[in-house]
Amino acid sequence: MKIIDCEQGKEEWFDVRRGIPSASNFSKIITATGKPSTQAEKYLFKLAGEKVSGITEDTYQNAAMLRGIEMEEEARQLYQIMEDVKVEQVGFCISEGYGCSPDGLVGDKGMLEIKCPNVATHVSYLLKGTLPSDYFQQVQGQLLVTGREWCDFMSYSTCIKPFIIRVDRDEKFLASLKVELKLCCMNLEEIISKIQ
Repeated sequence: MKIIDCEQGKEEWFDVRRGIPSASNFSKIITATGKPSTQAEKYLFKLAGEKVSGITEDTYQNAAMLRGIEMEEEARQLYQIMEDVKVEQVGFCISEGYGCSPDGLVGDKGMLEIKCPNVATHVSYLLKGTLPSDYFQQVQGQLLVTGREWCDFMSYSTCIKPFIIRVDRDEKFLASLKVELKLCCMNLEEIISKIQ
């Protein structure tokens, strides 16, 4: 794994991840059950277009997304206090042609993924007590890219206790993900060669 030092959300970060399959979009490549996603082709076309044009599309952020970005540092600091650990912030991690932007690396084996959803969503996470299914491919994908053993998923909302759950590697899923990512990268290269 190679770590590219840049600030997430800034121009350099968009530059380094442009045209690269990233964990936040792995659900467009593979389903949580390990089957190819029906969104894969459209996602490949988007990545190829970005790589060739040098333009990153879909950088829109609504008010809820901006609020989440603003609260992320507060959540990270609380996590460090609660878990008595130091979280290393990184820009973009890349391995074998695909990458991720974790919210932090913890020691030599762990990582942190933070979400700051609206209050109703946060309460639902607390009550269910499991990794929200919307983030399964992202979290497992980050573990694949970084080679880490576990990820602490944290949901944070002010004035309500945080939700933290440790997610271990799902080797069966990761084997399927690795196959789909290899195919994705091969297909991406082929598409790019045809449109350049």
